Order: sequence, then C-alpha cells, then structure tokens
Amino acid sequence: MTKWLLVLILAAGGTPAHGSDPLKGMTLAEKVGQMIVSYVYGDSATAPSAADAAANQAMFGADVTTAAQAVAKYHLGGVIYFTWSHNLGSPTQIAALSNGLQRAAMADTGIPLQISTDQEGGVVNRIGAPLAISPGNMALGATFDPRTAERAAKVSGEELKALGINVVDAPVVDVNTNPLNSADGVRSFSDRTHHVTNFTTKAIKGYESAKIGTQAKHFPGLGDTTVNTDNGVAVTDESRQQILRTHIPPFRAAIQAGAESIMAAHIIAPALDPSNKPASLSKPIITGLLRNTLHFNGVVITDALEAAALEDYTDQQIVLDAVNAGVDQLLMPRNVPLAIQTLLDAVATGAVTEHRIDQSVRRILKTKTYDAYVPETPTVGTPAHQAVMADAAARSITVLRKAALPIQPTQSVLVTGWGVSTTTNLAAALGATRFYTGSPSDAVIAQAVAAAGQHDVTVVTTYNAWSDPTQQRLVAALLATGKPIVVTAVGAPYDLAYFPTAETYVAAYGYQPVSTTALAAVLQGKAPATGRLPVTIEGLYPYGSGLSERR
Repeated sequence: MTKWLLVLILAAGGTPAHGSDPLKGMTLAEKVGQMIVSYVYGDSATAPSAADAAANQAMFGADVTTAAQAVAKYHLGGVIYFTWSHNLGSPTQIAALSNGLQRAAMADTGIPLQISTDQEGGVVNRIGAPLAISPGNMALGATFDPRTAERAAKVSGEELKALGINVVDAPVVDVNTNPLNSADGVRSFSDRTHHVTNFTTKAIKGYESAKIGTQAKHFPGLGDTTVNTDNGVAVTDESRQQILRTHIPPFRAAIQAGAESIMAAHIIAPALDPSNKPASLSKPIITGLLRNTLHFNGVVITDALEAAALEDYTDQQIVLDAVNAGVDQLLMPRNVPLAIQTLLDAVATGAVTEHRIDQSVRRILKTKTYDAYVPETPTVGTPAHQAVMADAAARSITVLRKAALPIQPTQSVLVTGWGVSTTTNLAAALGATRFYTGSPSDAVIAQAVAAAGQHDVTVVTTYNAWSDPTQQRLVAALLATGKPIVVTAVGAPYDLAYFPTAETYVAAYGYQPVSTTALAAVLQGKAPATGRLPVTIEGLYPYGSGLSERR
C-alpha cells in the first residue's frame, strides 16, 4: 500500500484494513519536512535560470540548484509561490511548475505537496490576468451581501486549483477596528464583528465548494494594530474580553465552516499571554485559546517567519517555541536547513517528543486529499468567472458625496493621483487625460493643479492618504482651485476624514482593473452606486452609509 493511499485513508477518518499507520513508514526527517512550507526559486521545477539556481543554492545548499531538488532533499511538506521568487508567470507555466514539484514530492515520500499562494484579491493578489480577480474583502463587504464572498471565493478557488495550487492563503478574517491599520485595512471585510463573521462563513463555503484548502488569518486578529508584523512588532492593548468579543468570533465561524488551517499572527497580546510572546510562539494563545477553547484540531501555520516582528528571536528559538506552542507548519523559516535540523536535534535530546511531531504530521496529512497533478493547459478567466468578479466590484462602489457626479460626456476630465496602473486604467476607462503624481513633491503638486485648471473635472485617486502627507497636500491643493474635484479612495475609505471639504467622494476599496472599471461606470452615471460603507469614518459617516441606488 502506497503512502499516498494511506494518507487518503487517514484523511477520510478511516484505518487501513491491516492496521497500517502512514506515519510508521516515514522517517523522522520526512515527518519534520512535512512541517515546513518554504518558497523556492524558479519558474520551472527542474530548469531554473542561472540566477534562480544560485538563489536556491544560497538557500538550500550547494547541491540544490532546482526547486525539485529542494523538495526532495528536505522532504518539504509545502511550497508557497511568489512573483519575486519567479514562480508566477503564465497559467501554463504555473501548472507545469506545480506538476514538476509534485513529481518530486511523489517520487520522494509519495505524499502530495501543499502548494499555496496569497490570492486574497484586491490589494494582496499574486496572480493577475488572465485570471478572474476578486476586488478584495472590503469591496465584497461593501456589497452587504455575503453571497458575493462565496461566489468570488468559489471562482478564485477553482482557478487556483487549475494551476495546481491546492491551498489559498485566505481569507483574512480580521476585524479592522483601527482605521490606521497598516496590516489589514481593505484586506478586512469590515470593522464590525458580525459583518466579518457572516462574510467569513460564506467565503470558506465558497473555497470549500472549489475543493481548495483554506487558511483563515491572522489569529487572534490583527484588526486593532497599526503595525504590519512584516515590518515590525505589533501589539494590541485590548483586554482579553475585548479580544474574545470582537476578534475571535470570525475565527470561530471559520472553524465551524470547515477551515482546514488557521494562520497564527506574530502579534503580541499581553491580555492573552502576559509573557509578551508573539501569538505564533505562544502556548497560551495557540494551545490554550485556539486548541482548547475554540476546539480547533486542524492545521495551525505560522505567518511568515522571516517577518521583522521576530527579529529579536534566534532561528532555533522561533522553531522550538512555535512547535511547543502547538503550531503544525512553519511558514518560510529564515533558514530551512537549520529549522529542520533544530527539530531533529530537539527530538534527539528530548526537548521535543516524536509524539509531538506526529501530532502535527497527522493533522497535515488529513488535509492532503487533493489530486497531485493538474492538466497541462489550465482553463482560467472564463467569461462566467470574469462576470462574477465584475458583478462583485460593481456592487461595491460607494458614493458618499456626489456634487460633481455624474461626469458628463461633454466634460473634459483629468485623472491624477496615486497608482501608476490605477491612474492609467481609470483614465482609459473615462477617456480622460492622465497626470500621475504618486506621492508628489510640491513641484509635482503645482503641475497637477495647473493641469486641473485646464479641465472641467478632476478625478484624484488616493491610497491610504492618512499615512502620506504628500497625498493630503495634493488633494488640498486641488480642492483649493474651486474646480469640480472627485476624490476617490482606491484603498481604505478612511481617507475622507482628511478631506472634509471634498464635495464629491467615492470609495472603490481597491485598484484591481475590475474595480477601476466599475468605478468609471459609476462616475459616468452608466451604473448605479449600490455599495455602502462596511466601516465607520469617525465623525463623518457611520457604518452602512452610502448614497445607494437600486440596481
């Protein structure tokens, strides 16, 4: 009986007729390898470029030039795809890479490889066209219809599966209670617990119907923080009661909906663990709260271990603390060979028991019910799939003030502001002149003001302008012209708080082409604006606001 067949039996909750245990046929090194999810370099499993081969050698050792060799040598349980590691090109290339990596895994352990990527939609989206792209969580939340999250998740899940990606690192189920949150923002469905909970349930259901593994994140919630743990240490000062009441319910809903894995954040929550260990390394949070209180017995994976939030911890300490906390999968260890050796040594010395390793491996194997291989020519971006995402985006656009709307066909229009592709796509959709500013200098602001004076209407795009004074100065200067100015947030809608005198304000919640197309249609009066704020803009607009029109 092959290991893969044994894995399938275990995943189904059964036992082989002769009582065999798939773990009994595995070496300790193979078990530990299953607990590692790493990136690899190259667009091919076996034929990387010279630069990617050198990068693999630097990461995995001189004898490892290919991604397939990395999988085989270290018995990796999972690989995560990124653009910067050159994994994500065309659909055909991605499918071929996935199949090549699976061949390496199957030849090595006979156990399929977990292949994942962060395809949340909106601002965190690893693979673009020709795939059908979701407008993102907050845009979905703005529809106030959780079924949009289910439909978008199903489409996204089906397309990822066609590429050989069997786990999606989504959905984000954090409740974005802090408007200055640089970790979540529009990656969150809402700032209301019930809203996030309802959308979480439907999103998990959608992914499940696509038969793709899910990863609810970032436990126990990043919504109250201001710091992205990729860049620094994030701390929440909320009480245990506040955390349990506000941030935990969406995770409970994800568990009840069937989420296979939950990602542990590197956030420090003193109310949950007075030792001030990050959640990903905290036994009170992982075992105490997630396992014992919420009764989650699926896979717990860390957030990326390369994060700046963990820079004060040694590589060995991170690995041992995470496993002792109750974590099953280590995502992107800073040093993969060292992480594996650390666990092997820990078992040898008794610092970690093999029984503890076995617990994690059993959980991991139960999730590996997917087929190893996919067709060489994947079908993605079908008209039906594109229509689902376009509908979601169209229903999300939220108009809060509309003095300059709709833009008339006879009016000359300038599009300026943040986003190279955003301003390009929006200007094309509106038939407008484009003047890109990004985060502008005073000289560029003066040029934008001069350009606005030559047009009837100016549409200025902002992205998290609350953290960018240059964007704030640009919008203030444009408003001071007295000309019709349409302020459009293509990130979180909180920017309006910094432009209280703006007479026209629209929230698009994202800058993917599907969102800019929907935005243009609303600005021109070709489509109704039916979206509503899924968050509160303090002092201006409460949750649920919007000049909604019937579709």
